[in-house]
Amino acid sequence: MQTIVTDSAKEAASYINSGKIVAFPTETVYGLGVGICYPDAIENIFIAKGRPRDNPLIVHIARPADIDSVGREIGSDARKLVKHFFPGPLTLVLKKSHTIPGVVTAGLDTVGVRCPSNPIARNFLELCLCPVAAPSANTSGRPSSTSWEAVLHDLKGKIDCILKGAPSDIGLESTIVDCSNTPPILLRNGAVTIEELLGVIPEIRIGENRHNDEPPKSPGLKYPHYAPLARILLCTSGETVIPESETPYAWIGLTQPPVAAGFALVRQCGTTVEYARVLFDFFRKCDTRGIGTIYCELPPAKGIGRAILDRITRAAESN
Repeated sequence: MQTIVTDSAKEAASYINSGKIVAFPTETVYGLGVGICYPDAIENIFIAKGRPRDNPLIVHIARPADIDSVGREIGSDARKLVKHFFPGPLTLVLKKSHTIPGVVTAGLDTVGVRCPSNPIARNFLELCLCPVAAPSANTSGRPSSTSWEAVLHDLKGKIDCILKGAPSDIGLESTIVDCSNTPPILLRNGAVTIEELLGVIPEIRIGENRHNDEPPKSPGLKYPHYAPLARILLCTSGETVIPESETPYAWIGLTQPPVAAGFALVRQCGTTVEYARVLFDFFRKCDTRGIGTIYCELPPAKGIGRAILDRITRAAESN
């Protein structure tokens, strides 16, 4: 298969409208989409990524009002979250409408729905004839793609088209809130923080991450995720680092690593927002450089720091 790379949203949408698979930029990470009106073609997402079939996909809509075409029994809490955070980096789990094929939801009666704020994504989705089901555009289990070049590296020859855009502004996948329950449950941390969510719905609960045989209600809950080829070791600020192998090793965090440690690659981030934005790209650079171990400094457990903690912890667990 030839993978076309284009900066034309119209051309990319023409692939979606003929049942093809397209990677596209969003403010979180790049998505890998097929129109929900082509259920047989949606299978190609799982094939291209090597993604387990019981890992549900998120449906992307062009406008907040389109939520009524993909969800049903949408309660007041969900409406409040749409009003405050759509378009943006928030996914809501809702009771699914009859328009959503079972392949999107892993057979569940619920569906994750998101309205991206990225202008290129919005334009692209408006040109698509139906909402687009899309996970992150990367090989399953590996760091999500935050640039079109990363998508091409992972999926060249496996997908039909890549819509070019700038690197992702946020760099981590969307926050996910399950609104099929009352009160809603936070399933995955992201750029929309628990502090912000509580400001809108004080009763919101934080869910438990369970690993069992049941299909998860959202991506990122059941299977290993976000891992580079290198081993991930978590450390605290000021901790003495003693390299455990002779292979090159790297550091990413909010402070400088111990000077004597001799890191081959270092990224000191000025803020947790920067840490989130560059994390997956740093993982990929380490893979390119043949780094054997990456030391990730634990950020404060507040704001987007919670999302960073989630991603680096899961990456470490995947080693």
